[in-house]
Amino acid sequence: MRLKKPTPAQLGLTVEEGRILRALKTPGHIQEFLFGLKANFERGGDTLRSVRGVLHHREAHCIEAAFTAACALWLQGEPPLVMDLTAERDSDHVVTLFQRDGCWGAISKSNHVWLRWRDPVYRSPRELAMSYLHEYTNDERKTLRAYSVPVDLRRFATALWVTNDEDCWEVGAAIDDARHHRLITPAQARRLRPRDAIELRADNLVQYESRDRKTARQY
Repeated sequence: MRLKKPTPAQLGLTVEEGRILRALKTPGHIQEFLFGLKANFERGGDTLRSVRGVLHHREAHCIEAAFTAACALWLQGEPPLVMDLTAERDSDHVVTLFQRDGCWGAISKSNHVWLRWRDPVYRSPRELAMSYLHEYTNDERKTLRAYSVPVDLRRFATALWVTNDEDCWEVGAAIDDARHHRLITPAQARRLRPRDAIELRADNLVQYESRDRKTARQY
């Protein structure tokens, strides 16, 4: 879906902020930009930075990166859509959605190899969400349980998530509250096979190290 492209000024961005984001012409370019941002390990406490905050600090965790990717897509004339993935006794994960030839893909930032980019080959948001099931884990447990409907960030004032100088808790809460669909039944969840030793060893591969190894594995 192509939209009329807003200008950076219309979103409240500075000339330099707009220059950075408008240079990201494709979802692939956006993904590479996010890979180049350091992981936000929230050493000073929980954060939910706006696009401006991400560009200033040059680091992000998943939902902060999702806001940034959505804004970059919007500047290219694509809808700024995000999807929330929810897990049982594990952290949620938020990705940015895009479409090509009627199929869905995802831009995603994770310190692990598992929960990252998805090529636009999935016929529905549910099918895309299911692609994360086997790798969405907490130690030996597979934890993914539900996904949200696509959330269009145009429903929120840009001052709340693009240029906010404070944390964007209001938008984060609205994404949490969006309608979610269950991916698997309780019976299916009980039958999920625990991960084996080789899979657990793979958790040690992270893009950015933290002073605390455990912290690096959480993001």
